[in-house]
Amino acid sequence: MEGFIRQILGWREFVRGIYWLQMPDYERTNYLLAERRLPDFFWTGQTKMNCLRQCILETKQNAYAHHIQRLMVLGNFALLAGLTPNEVNEWYLIVYADAYQWVELPNVTGMILFADGGMLASKPYAASGAYINKMSNYCGNCSYKVSHKNGKDACPFNYLYWDFLGRNREKLKGNARMGMMYKTLEKMPEEKKEAIASDSARFFKALHAGDCI
Repeated sequence: MEGFIRQILGWREFVRGIYWLQMPDYERTNYLLAERRLPDFFWTGQTKMNCLRQCILETKQNAYAHHIQRLMVLGNFALLAGLTPNEVNEWYLIVYADAYQWVELPNVTGMILFADGGMLASKPYAASGAYINKMSNYCGNCSYKVSHKNGKDACPFNYLYWDFLGRNREKLKGNARMGMMYKTLEKMPEEKKEAIASDSARFFKALHAGDCI
């Protein structure tokens, strides 16, 4: 239904309708209870993750980024890392020349962060490093290895993806479009789940400390 409506009516009209229907409460929604502060590297571009670095630096230079860069690189990280919607929305509104709140807010709150619980999009747009590698050439020049799933040299998107699913299991496991991913998570050996938890904890500790990650 979501796809049909937005393709027939038009995406901008669909987004504008959500905005005017749900405001002002929509601005305060935080369905996944994401509270992590926006990292400094969103302003500086100083990160070892090449995809994020390139997208942030291009944004700083051009005040523009492609839809995939906004949604599946920058937005994907914000979703997986549990960044607070208020600060993510503020960042998108500040850095892009084409950002007006009625467009930006539903796209960030609803599509990027799933903070509205599925009012705008039928599933979170979460993905591992494999998707970024498929859609771009960032991974070839990255400090991390997109083919590695765990460990210090593994692409953070790989373990943060599964950590995100685990953290939000109770709210997302009933989503029909995510059933396959949760079945995969349930079948994982315990040592794999422990590695995901350990890598994610290490990553977030470094993030909170302000280390270059």
